[in-house]
Amino acid sequence: MTAVEDPRTAGIVAICPVERLIPGRGAAALLPDGRQVAVFRTADDRVYALTNVDPFTKAAVLSRGIIGDVRGVPHVASPMLKHRFELATGHSLDDETVAVRTYPVRVIEGVVYVLP
Repeated sequence: MTAVEDPRTAGIVAICPVERLIPGRGAAALLPDGRQVAVFRTADDRVYALTNVDPFTKAAVLSRGIIGDVRGVPHVASPMLKHRFELATGHSLDDETVAVRTYPVRVIEGVVYVLP
C-alpha cells in the first residue's frame, strides 16, 4: 500500500483504515519520501510502526515478521534471522547495540496515521 498525505492532519501521513490491519500481523507501507514502514496491530488492538528494514540483513522484511510477547513486551521477530525487536522502542532483544527506527502512530477516526 502507498501512504498519502492528508491536509487535515498536517505533518502526519495516513496509512490505512485500522480494520485493514489484521490483529497479530504486520503490513508494509511506502511513505511519500520513499521510505518503507512496517505497521503492526497487536491482538489487543495496539498499533505500532517501525522501519521495514531488518538491520542485520538489510532486507525490507520486518512487516512479514512474527509478532510475539516476552514478559509483557510486544515484539516482532524478523523472518530472515529471527532477531526480535520491541514494537514500542525498536530495541533488539537479541543484540543490545542494535535498534530500528520507530514512528509515532495515531489512530484518528479509524484511520492509522504515522509521523514520518
